[in-house]
Order: sequence, then C-alpha cells, then structure tokens
Amino acid sequence: MTKIPKPASTVVLVDDLLRVYLTKRPITMKFMGGFHVFPGGSVDLEDNDHVIESEHVRNFTQSEPFSFAYYIAAARELFEEVGILLCSSEDGLPLQFKRKTEMEYRRQLVNKEISFSQMLKQEELHLDLGSLKYFGHRITPEWRPFRFDTRFFLAKLPKDQVPKPDTNEIDEACWIFPDEALLAFKEGKVSMANATVIALQTLINYKEGGPLMMP
Repeated sequence: MTKIPKPASTVVLVDDLLRVYLTKRPITMKFMGGFHVFPGGSVDLEDNDHVIESEHVRNFTQSEPFSFAYYIAAARELFEEVGILLCSSEDGLPLQFKRKTEMEYRRQLVNKEISFSQMLKQEELHLDLGSLKYFGHRITPEWRPFRFDTRFFLAKLPKDQVPKPDTNEIDEACWIFPDEALLAFKEGKVSMANATVIALQTLINYKEGGPLMMP
C-alpha cells in the first residue's frame, strides 16, 4: 500500500560568498542515515497556528498555492537544527537570543514542550518570512518506505548569526560552494538524495543567470 507523503520543508542556507550550509545526518537514522542534506523536517500541526499568521509575521506575500505552514516549518526547523533565527524585535531590528536562552528554546521545540508560535509570543518576536524564498517542490517516490511532500526554501544567513548544529540530528556540517558539493557527490565522497543534487544545480544555474526554480 502506497504511503501518503508527509508535508515537509527544507532550507538552503547561504552566506555572503554564496556557499551553502550542508549537514550530514547520523548513520543511525532510519531515514537517509549518513546522507548530506539541508536543514529541514516535517510540518507540525502547530505550524498551522493562525496566531503566527495574524500577529507575528512580517514581510510575507504568498503567491504559491500551498499551505502557509510550510513557511513556518522552514523557519522553525532552521532554528531547531542549527540555531538560525529569522526574527526581528518589535522595533524591526534583527534579533538573536543569548546562547543559554537559544538552547533552551531549541530543546523545548524539539521535545514538543512549546510551539513556535508560543515562543514568538513569549519573546514578542516577529518572524521575517521575507527572508525565505520558495524555489522548488519534490515528493518522495511511491516505492520509498518514508515519503515526504517537501517545499524548498532559500535563506540568507542573518548578520552576526553563526550556525550551531544540533548534535542529535547532525553528525557534521560545513559551508561549501554548490559546485564543490556536487563534485564531491559525483566522486562518491558524499551521499545525497536526488532532490538535494537538483537543488544544488538550481543554485549554480541561478548564479549563472538562470531562474531560481527547481526543474
């Protein structure tokens, strides 16, 4: 029987040099263990919270025909997995937590002790969804035991923030140019899913003047 794919979001984080932040999943993980991927994960029920949409979002204009929750999941997963926060304070200035506060919120989010909307309300934050650029969609093939309906987003590394990987979900991580990542894959040095390869190629084509949209 064909499994229904779960909604999911993936974020390709890029720095000023147009390098991407690539992470390696622990080999012990059931889904794509040992593969190099971008930060991301499933869309949670709480990501559909209307409170986020109505009170704590800035710079959001959606023209794509899919749920707003994919954007929220992208921002949440980016914070959970690598500590990058796409938020501003009430006065519109970029914001990042102190280390201890950040780690505690990340722990609570991973353990489902708090929702992303609750965190935003408690800290009086505004999620800057203008920093997330949608650029593609992939659905895991029907024959796979784990299936995801994934939306891909591009995000620029916020000023003065540094990724801090969650060691429970990430074995290692690095900044790498897309063409170097593809070369490592072609030489058999790293494992990647087809969607990751296509995302990297899309970024290379975009840098050369092509459209920012996965084929």
